[in-house]
Amino acid sequence: MRRPALLSLLALALAAPLSACGDDGDRDPRAEATPRTTGVEADAEPASAAVLDHTLPLLDGTEQDLGRYLGRVVLVVNTASECGFAPQFGGLESLHRERGGEGLVVLGFPADDVAGQEPRSDDEIAEFCKANFGVSFPMFSKSNVVSDPVNPLFAELAAELGEPSYNFNKYLIDRRGRPVERFDQSTEPDDPELTAAIEAQLEG
Repeated sequence: MRRPALLSLLALALAAPLSACGDDGDRDPRAEATPRTTGVEADAEPASAAVLDHTLPLLDGTEQDLGRYLGRVVLVVNTASECGFAPQFGGLESLHRERGGEGLVVLGFPADDVAGQEPRSDDEIAEFCKANFGVSFPMFSKSNVVSDPVNPLFAELAAELGEPSYNFNKYLIDRRGRPVERFDQSTEPDDPELTAAIEAQLEG
């Protein structure tokens, strides 16, 4: 075989596998346009949060799943109707009404084990709060918040922020169900520090 013919055959043999691999012009543009996924969205909300992963009874006995409050800013307060700080019920009700539309919810938890100042039954607590302060925010059945058997919500809160130092401690929980800060009984519901903390979470 003459040399030019041999060279032509070699060139054809080399070109065949290269054309089989293709080049940039042969790629499917849809494949390039499809983003890769990692299976987790960066800004995805958690399906649940441990601190709100409880179902607890209200004063009327109705069971309420705290998970319903994920996505809202929550202020949890341990209360006692015969405590000297009981007038804070009024301020808490104002907070609940004024900020409820922005995403705040106040949750009250009567307890007698902090200072022995909640001797009333659930029905009596409901009547007292409604008659004296017009309370409309959710009030839960009386339970222990510092002693066994401790309310499971307060067990979670204590592990994160410490147990209540007295009646009317206020635990702020963010929209993802994460405990943020605890305010003691000396912090009034309209205290500027508490107001600023709530606003920061509502805007977050």
